[in-house]
Amino acid sequence: MTSEAATSPDGGYNTISFLSDYGHDDEFVGVVHSVIAAIAPHVRVVDVTHGVAPCDVRAGGLALARAAQYLLPGVVLAVVDPGVGTSRRPVAVEVGEGASVLVGPDNGLLAPAVALVGGASRAVELTNAGFRLEAQPELGSTFDGRDVFAPAAAHLCCGVPISALGPPIDPATLMPGMLPVSSREGDDLVAEVLWIDRFGNCQLNLDPAELDELAPAGAPLQVAAGEDLRTAERVSAYADVSPGRVGLLVDSSGLVSLAVPRRSVAEDLGLHEGAEVRIGATATGGSDRAAPTATRVGLGRRPADPARQEIGGGP
Repeated sequence: MTSEAATSPDGGYNTISFLSDYGHDDEFVGVVHSVIAAIAPHVRVVDVTHGVAPCDVRAGGLALARAAQYLLPGVVLAVVDPGVGTSRRPVAVEVGEGASVLVGPDNGLLAPAVALVGGASRAVELTNAGFRLEAQPELGSTFDGRDVFAPAAAHLCCGVPISALGPPIDPATLMPGMLPVSSREGDDLVAEVLWIDRFGNCQLNLDPAELDELAPAGAPLQVAAGEDLRTAERVSAYADVSPGRVGLLVDSSGLVSLAVPRRSVAEDLGLHEGAEVRIGATATGGSDRAAPTATRVGLGRRPADPARQEIGGGP
């Protein structure tokens, strides 16, 4: 988001990267797109995701942080807003001395991405009614994505300076994102599941260096999730995990993830976002559940004797 190639704030921006918890079952995403197009028809809108779980500010902030360094310079419109209509502030946060501006609610959603790209250079509260949709008293204040955030993002793309959108606020007063940190208890690393992707891989709040400190590369490890204890191995690809074991690998965000090949490790271990996972060194390989066995199944004619039901029977 902070590339040198960003356009000047005075000249506007060409891209809005849009993240929300709106989903695609309702009209919300389409309405926001249309509001932007009506104000700034030249702008390209990139949909980062609209699949954040409803009202899950932490998950939205983590998704935005994972994407941040790959987003085009410009405006980031992020809306996961369980406090819509309350006293929480609508804000625009400038980063990279104007390379990009993040627009959204001041509820911790923007904080991880702002921190990742080096912090805020300035911020404003979005109070200027001239850069909102025209007030319609008959409508409620439950759709700030349409009425407040989308218009502000679009006007920024048209060259409106961030200072015109409302009064300045001290970036230090912005709501921080609350993210867990791992800990060491005796010989164990105690981690938390930050995110489960659609394949069931579980991202942990662990840096690979923490595993290096726990045990040398190639040494067996144990993963404990609830009452389930598994032998784990460090791998570089999902397909490299041995049958019956759990893989520990560095994911595309640079954090440690749990995985099993072609299955959901979250389902295997009964994990959910926020679940505790303990990782420890072991010299024995742990007490796994039995590794799956393979049974050869052949196709042939049905046996003449109904009592003879052999798997793999030939002609």
